Amino acid sequence: METRITSDSRLFSGVSIGEVELENRLAVAPMTRVSATHEGLATEDMVAYYESFARGGFGLIITEGIYPDEAHGQGYWNQPGLANDEQVESWRRVTEAVHEQGAKIFAQLMHAGALVQGNRFTEGTIGPSAVPPKGKKMEMYGGSGDFNLPEELGHEGISEVIRSFTAAALRAREAGFDGVEIHGANGYLLDQFLTDYTNRRTDEYGGPVENRVRLSAEVAEAVRQAVGRDFPVGMRVSQAKVNDPDHAWAGGESDAAVVFGRLSEAGLDYIHVTEPTITEPAFGDGPTLAALARRYGGGVSVIANGSLHDPRDAESTVREEADVAALGKSALANMDWPNRVRDEHPLEDFDPQVLESLRRL
Repeated sequence: METRITSDSRLFSGVSIGEVELENRLAVAPMTRVSATHEGLATEDMVAYYESFARGGFGLIITEGIYPDEAHGQGYWNQPGLANDEQVESWRRVTEAVHEQGAKIFAQLMHAGALVQGNRFTEGTIGPSAVPPKGKKMEMYGGSGDFNLPEELGHEGISEVIRSFTAAALRAREAGFDGVEIHGANGYLLDQFLTDYTNRRTDEYGGPVENRVRLSAEVAEAVRQAVGRDFPVGMRVSQAKVNDPDHAWAGGESDAAVVFGRLSEAGLDYIHVTEPTITEPAFGDGPTLAALARRYGGGVSVIANGSLHDPRDAESTVREEADVAALGKSALANMDWPNRVRDEHPLEDFDPQVLESLRRL
């Protein structure tokens, strides 16, 4: 692929996310890997994996989803955690390796909710309502068959979820991470609260979108208060889900205004929006989801993800709609994507076979 971009490329200019300075505007998007130990410990292969992106020139790396507690948070077998001291120590090797290469790394904190394929702590699942998730478990991550019917969370359970995110964020800081990203996207627990058909509650967490975004905002507020202002806190937001890739918010732009407006009020440093193709309109026509996050996000930074393999798309995105471009599949195909583009070397196309090999890294 042609990699030439203009000499004054914005991709390679520095940018701040909260109090953290990034060398450029290129990030590695969070991607599920299931290559930790059974106990949720980061491995030496994971050290090499994340270090490779840092060596390849990415200014920021956002980890795969990390479970926050020893209860219902884990979603996959061999998923890493930040739920105990041993897991904290295992992640130190990763953060130190990334820092030695000059990059920054944020921990993505993920509570699976009803989308559990493997949890070593419990067989039951939880969600906003007792609604069976759409779709099937993913065989590539060791699952098969239908998802379990979740138990509806009570108010004490909701409080415990908030505490688990907060405790995991403090552990992330202890492990040497430069910030945390709260996973509020892709069909996991916080997104289940936001989604109309999985949230049938009649209390203050259900009904209109103002209520359905409440838990995401409360988690953001609690994490912000716990870690302080100097430790970046972001949240990932999407319409599409791993088990429902075509989902769109029923209220269109009006829903976007509420979601991004409320999250910006919660004290986030950035909102990370992801779509299958982030350069396409969010609702059939009109602005993209990244543009809407910027329009209604109250001035917080925006990270955009979704089919930005072409450097020209990444460049136009950070010039017009976002502060940082996050790459997923294209980063897997080119762990040195920034260096290749900067040096005008060709890019490799993504080969799905790389997913199987990287599960062992």
